[in-house]
Amino acid sequence: MSSHVTQEAVKTIMDTFIQRTQGSGEWDARAKKSLPGGDTRAASYYTPYPAYMVHGEGCYLYDYDENKYIDFLNNYTSLIHGHAHPGTVSAVQEQVARGSVLGSAAQVTVQHAEMLRSRVPSLESVRYCNSGTEATHLAMRAARAFAGKDVIVKMDGGYHGSHDYVQVNVQPDIETDGLPRRKLTSRGVPAAVLDGVRVVPFNDLDALKDVLRARSDEIAAIILEPVLGSSGGVQPEPGYLQGVRQLADTYEVLLIFDEILTFRLDIGGLQSVYGVTPDLTTIAKFIGGGLPLGAFGGRKEIMAPFDPTHPQTIAHNGTFNGNNITMAAGLATMEDFGVEEVARINTLGQRLKDGFNRAFQAGGMKARASGLGSIIRIHWSDGEIKTARDAVAAQEAAGALPKLLHMEMMNRDVFCASRCQFSISTPMTEREIDMAIDVFGQTLEVVRPYMTEQTPHLLRE
Repeated sequence: MSSHVTQEAVKTIMDTFIQRTQGSGEWDARAKKSLPGGDTRAASYYTPYPAYMVHGEGCYLYDYDENKYIDFLNNYTSLIHGHAHPGTVSAVQEQVARGSVLGSAAQVTVQHAEMLRSRVPSLESVRYCNSGTEATHLAMRAARAFAGKDVIVKMDGGYHGSHDYVQVNVQPDIETDGLPRRKLTSRGVPAAVLDGVRVVPFNDLDALKDVLRARSDEIAAIILEPVLGSSGGVQPEPGYLQGVRQLADTYEVLLIFDEILTFRLDIGGLQSVYGVTPDLTTIAKFIGGGLPLGAFGGRKEIMAPFDPTHPQTIAHNGTFNGNNITMAAGLATMEDFGVEEVARINTLGQRLKDGFNRAFQAGGMKARASGLGSIIRIHWSDGEIKTARDAVAAQEAAGALPKLLHMEMMNRDVFCASRCQFSISTPMTEREIDMAIDVFGQTLEVVRPYMTEQTPHLLRE
């Protein structure tokens, strides 16, 4: 097959998108005059430009050009009830009429904290901030203060936000054999950050043990996502999380679970599913009801210094910490997300995953849908995915295929993350899931010419 066929397939996908979204293209050109890249959030960017979304209702989104999409992005999993959830809207309207942020302690903050603590027993004490980035930043600070040590161990490919101390190996090291080489992910981060971080592969207890044994006198904590999120949705092997807990206890370091992405998968987060109790937990996403909110908490003795009356207090301020509108929105959202709702969207997620895998099988393709519950991710390999290195290496070997699949699904009215991640919201039904499965199968046929020429390793003979 000639490259001309591949070029035509790619051109057709891009031209269709541009034709459907001409108004968005005009806004993108205008935006780039004021905003580097045209927006203020790297994750929102995809080529040739992002569609400008102007309205959301339930599990549907509408762009500037009046295209209607099933929304499987859900603002990167944070919109558990989709858009304009009646209970959340009502709570926000009632609160804003009383004041957006009153600059003092509020009952709604106490009620929100009580609900979190009722769901997650390890959260003996909680503090609020405005993002997941702040939550991991402050949890790491709390761990260092409690342990009296400076170093944090993170996973190769682990994502914990955008503050400096987690800008290490966000993109995993896919070149070095053995222990990953530590590297800064972003320019502008001080090289000194590397002194405070050690990196090990996910799902590798031996590597973690070696680092702890050699450096436990300087290590304050281990931080990890129970399922690696942005680096491919890599799941823990049986016994891995329990083994991490045992090693943390053996070497007297703290364990921080970043459940910002995974808290939606069970009423008590994945720590309740796996029966592993961390010392500290970070949570964000849907607990703010679609408004900015992060939380961190854990054992009372670790959190105690955030009390301003503590003799060795840790100062923690923020103009909008626990603001009344966000807390009201989050409380209303969580009240409508109980055990039954969790189970239902997890079941829909399994239906989506099974449907995608049938489409891969029918197309004779060596790829698969993976994931837990209501978050599904595409792995561009039928081999074993144990680490972020495995997932990212497979993604890179797929070339432009993930981007083409994302774009063609948008052309067919399904919106997901450009990294081919899909999340389920409570307004969805089997109808939306089955529509997405049909679109997925159709899209695989459209991108097949590209696969035949550019990624033949993903096709079965």
